[in-house]
Amino acid sequence: MKVAEAVGRALTAAGVQQVFGVVGSGNFHLTNAMVAAGARFVAARHEGGAATMADAYARISGTVPALSVHQGPGLTNALTGIAEAAKSRTPLLVLAAEVTRPTSNFHVDQTALAEAVGAVTERVTSAHTAVEQACGAVRRALRERRTVLLNLPLEVQALDVPDTAASAAPPPAARAAVEPSESEVSALVAVLARSRRPVFVAGRGARAADGRDALRALADRYGALLATSAVAHGLFHGDPWSLGISGGFATPLAVELIQGADLIVGWGCALNMWTMRHGRLIGPDATVVQVDDDASALGAHREVRLGVTGDVARTARRVLEAAGDRRRGYRTDDIARAIASRGRWRDLPYADESDRDRIDPRTLSAALDAILPAERVVGVDSGNFMGYPSAYLSVPDEDGFCFTQAFQSIGLGLATTIGAALARPDRLPVAALGDGGALMGAAELDTVRRLGLPMVVVVYDDEAYGAEVHHFGPDGFPLDTVTFPPTDIAAVARGYGFEAVTVRGRADLKAVEDWVAGPRSAPLLIDAKVTAEHGAWWLEEAFRGH
Repeated sequence: MKVAEAVGRALTAAGVQQVFGVVGSGNFHLTNAMVAAGARFVAARHEGGAATMADAYARISGTVPALSVHQGPGLTNALTGIAEAAKSRTPLLVLAAEVTRPTSNFHVDQTALAEAVGAVTERVTSAHTAVEQACGAVRRALRERRTVLLNLPLEVQALDVPDTAASAAPPPAARAAVEPSESEVSALVAVLARSRRPVFVAGRGARAADGRDALRALADRYGALLATSAVAHGLFHGDPWSLGISGGFATPLAVELIQGADLIVGWGCALNMWTMRHGRLIGPDATVVQVDDDASALGAHREVRLGVTGDVARTARRVLEAAGDRRRGYRTDDIARAIASRGRWRDLPYADESDRDRIDPRTLSAALDAILPAERVVGVDSGNFMGYPSAYLSVPDEDGFCFTQAFQSIGLGLATTIGAALARPDRLPVAALGDGGALMGAAELDTVRRLGLPMVVVVYDDEAYGAEVHHFGPDGFPLDTVTFPPTDIAAVARGYGFEAVTVRGRADLKAVEDWVAGPRSAPLLIDAKVTAEHGAWWLEEAFRGH
């Protein structure tokens, strides 16, 4: 068989069961070989969307999917999505056809392009080594938690593979959990024993049931309050001591209690400027500890008193085994009552700014949280609006929220939700977008309809790039470059086969209730014309640090 077919079969046998992409001449045979071997292929309408779908699928499923693209422009079209995946250390395999002749119009330095955005690269170099090199790329993606570009030169793809070199390797073993050292476990036990007001902040490295359970048990022993970074939102859903998201999306109560902590432990969490509000959530007397299975991550964003190299779940269990008696810590009756009454944005009073033509985004988000089924997976785009769905839409667990924001690109939210929906087909997918990101990624509305996904797409439509409007507008700068005339986004969605409703007030959401009641035979887009008098609270915090 040809290299293209042998590699496709080998990758599928090695565990790559989900492929996203746009097929052209250079990746046609490879992609078809994977499908023939049992992989599922999802055709996107743009390589950028395909890359983000693959990224989101990997985050929610915990598996290594593939992105299949044409040589040259197929890869360059996908680069923003690849950059997001690489910055997030998403285990993802990018399969790119490649031309090596400098005179070809398709020729670009694909290795340099990938490495420039943080991905690592491999290349298939011969018929004898093609299968092993391809399987090695899968192993690297999984074990190093990296986005790996596998370049597949066209001339090599067309070679005949010797029978002795065609056998595929079995799926690689999972990345081995890192055991913490006894000395670091003892040091963390000592720090916890001295604490009176501990707070645990869990991040991507804790996003698993064993991480959640281990952290809850340890927090219970020491009386710690629980919070998450945005990417781990939902991890502690339903826990009475959960403060929700730490950082720009945090409630005023969460801010108050985190700032009052005498110990902050980041578990698989970078404690970066977003999660710690540029350091303002760390009180002057707080001890900061970071636990991560990658030693290079410790102290990367801020100084820590103690760094522990170890898997989150294993470290938490080792500390619990060595812990002393149960402590009350930060878990007082007064704090329990405060969390119960003021722990969610939905619980806080506000002056509703809705008028005849536009709905307050807080009113919209709270109403949708009540209307939509609780078993959901929410994907959020970037922009001024993004705090509203992130803070107001509850999610059942860490698989209920997909936040592709490491690169802060707008336009990824719809593709994010498609990838997450395919990883959790048992849940209602909800895409929360701004009008800018919705129109930027509108081509993938076709993908939603074609796949038959019962998705709800919510567009927070302020007819502008709101972040720029609210950042530069107060200083009197002209805003013509970031504001736009009205667009009937509902009509655009109907053109793609969606049901659609334009929402200007609470009464218009009756159509959403009717859709939820069934039969949900087509996806639904909600074109919400939202108020835009001022910027979101989280945006103020973000710009304050720059």
